[in-house]
Amino acid sequence: MDGMTKKEMKLLVNRYIGVNGGYLGDFTYRTHQNFYPEFCDLEIDPEKYPGTTRDRFEKVLEEFPPDVQAAIIRGILNKYPPTPGHELRTQAAHDEFIRIARRLESSSPVDGPTPIITSAIVQHTIADAETLLRTRGASSGVDRIHTVLHGYLRAACEKSAITYTKDDTIGALFRLIRENHPGFTTPGPRSQDIIQIVRSFASIMDVLNPIRNNASAAHPNKELLAEPEAMLVINAARTILHYLDAKLT
Repeated sequence: MDGMTKKEMKLLVNRYIGVNGGYLGDFTYRTHQNFYPEFCDLEIDPEKYPGTTRDRFEKVLEEFPPDVQAAIIRGILNKYPPTPGHELRTQAAHDEFIRIARRLESSSPVDGPTPIITSAIVQHTIADAETLLRTRGASSGVDRIHTVLHGYLRAACEKSAITYTKDDTIGALFRLIRENHPGFTTPGPRSQDIIQIVRSFASIMDVLNPIRNNASAAHPNKELLAEPEAMLVINAARTILHYLDAKLT
C-alpha cells in the first residue's frame, strides 16, 4: 500500500505544523497525547515512542497504514486551519494536504479475506498477496488476488461437488456456483436488487482476466495498472470473496 512519502511527512511537520526547538508546533506531551482521540478519532498512544513530540509524531506517521495517516492529516488540518498571513499554514498548503489525504484514503484496502472454504494454493497466495501489497504496492498484487479468487472458486466447486474444467475462467466458475450451489437457491428480502448486485460481480469477474493478462505483473507487460485502479481491482475481488465465503458457508 502506498502511504505517505518521506517528503510528505517532512512537509507536514516542517512546512505546515512547524517545529520549535525540536518540538512539534505548540504541542506539549499532554496535548499531543490528546490530539489523536480528539481530532482524529484514533486510539494512539504516543507515549510508547521515545523522544520529543516531533519524534513521536513522525514515528506514528511512519508506522501506521494509509487510512490512519489520512485521519491524522485531517486532524492536523482541523487543529491548525489555514490562517491568513501565517508563514506556513497557507490555503495552498492546506489544499495540498487535503489532496494527499484523499489519495491515502483511496489506497486503503478492503480487509483481506480469511476464507473458510480454502485450499493450499489459496492460503499460500493470500499470504503472497498481502506481502506484495505491503512491500511493493497494489499494482504488484493484482495478479496474486486474481489467483486467490480463482483458487477459491475451484475449492468451492470441489467442496460442493460442482463439476468444472481446468480451463474455466473465474467468471465461468462463478456462474457454475450461482446456478448449482444451494446457498443461492433461497431468495431473501429485496432479492431482485441483490441479484442485480451479484450480476455486477459477474461482470467484474469477466474483466479481471484481461486485466491480469494485460496490465499486471503476471506477464512482462509494458504498462501496469496505476495504484488507484490496482487497489480498485483488489478491493473488488476481496469484496466478492467476503460475500461468497459468507454465502457458501
